[in-house]
Amino acid sequence: MESWLLILIAIPVVLAIILYNRLVALRQTRHNAFSDIDVQLKQRYNLVPQLIESVKGYASHEKNVFQNVTDARAQVGKEEGAGEGRVKAEGLLGGALMGLLAVAEDYPDLQADQNFRQLMAELSDIENKIAAARRFFNSATNELNTAVQQFPANMIAKTFGFHTEAFFELEDGLEDAIRKAPDVKFD
Repeated sequence: MESWLLILIAIPVVLAIILYNRLVALRQTRHNAFSDIDVQLKQRYNLVPQLIESVKGYASHEKNVFQNVTDARAQVGKEEGAGEGRVKAEGLLGGALMGLLAVAEDYPDLQADQNFRQLMAELSDIENKIAAARRFFNSATNELNTAVQQFPANMIAKTFGFHTEAFFELEDGLEDAIRKAPDVKFD
């Protein structure tokens, strides 16, 4: 009789331990996924001054565009971690970079500049890596959010302070700009 009572007590305890450890593992996976994004975002962050200087030589009268990029970059520098503030700041930087690249399109000599082309290739590569890392991060976030909301894990999650987390999403306008096919002109 005592062994049955012990088993009845042990089963929920073991289940709670298993669920807690799963939630911890999912949270760690999400943190690691953001670290992958963070590496790429820092590379992009470090590339921005070179891009600005490259474009400035050709379009020095576009001061507001340069100021927007500089301000957005400064905002990113103030934000830490995977919170909504960081995601928003990165979105602003992405939008400001789109504005800088739009200005660059108006200068054929700049387009032909080897240094600028190399910087653009690096930026394109970084943006592709960010997109891949963002997909992995959002997948890890989805898996954590699902586990936090499912029964019986939701009881363990609530008890130990686990909660749903935000996805890393681009702002609507920026998402549309990235998805839009570029104009191709043959002169």
